[in-house]
Amino acid sequence: MKDAARRNHEPWKAFQARQRNQDVKRDAVLQTAAHMFLEEGYRRTSMSDLAKRLQITKPALYYYFRNKEEILVECYHAGIALIEELLDKAIVSRGTGLEKVSAYIEAYAKSVVLHEFGRCVSMLDESELSSETRKQVRALKRRIDASIRAYIEEGIADKSIAPCNPMLASFAMSGAINWIGTWYKPAGPLSGQEIASHFTCLLTEGLRARVTTSAKRSASSSKAAKKPR
Repeated sequence: MKDAARRNHEPWKAFQARQRNQDVKRDAVLQTAAHMFLEEGYRRTSMSDLAKRLQITKPALYYYFRNKEEILVECYHAGIALIEELLDKAIVSRGTGLEKVSAYIEAYAKSVVLHEFGRCVSMLDESELSSETRKQVRALKRRIDASIRAYIEEGIADKSIAPCNPMLASFAMSGAINWIGTWYKPAGPLSGQEIASHFTCLLTEGLRARVTTSAKRSASSSKAAKKPR
């Protein structure tokens, strides 16, 4: 996080050394663009503004990206990849459907409160994009919904999640997490990790399958019957 903050504060340093890896320079463009899109707004951030912040020429900037839309799509790609990187693979490989939903929600929330690429996914409005680019961005966002929905369906099947409408549940979760980006302040009373943990608990607890009174009574009777006399 400190390294990312430093790059945002002095992004031009990535371009000062001629021998610097091209991937490092491209990453500096993306990191800076994400920061400016969130700070100034996508529409108000021009390629000229971005080049100025990076202290490079516009032709040099076009060497890395053809246009501003391409940069935004790459920010979305980076945000989705980040969520998947943060996902607890141990839980996803062996956990119940509810545990998988919980892991995904926490990864998604962390990406929003702790990383600017994650915040781009939740906050930037794709309505300003061309129709073709909008399709790409919406396809990326559907990856999140499809993953959460699949885990909810799995939880209903393994009975860790109460019967519900998976589509509505996934929409409710994604909407709640996306909204974090509009009010979250790093200097606030709760840390990003605390917010992610609270949201994970709040959003998954409502899905948890409840044991009915009759089921509890039946379980108790079954245990009593098995006790040695």
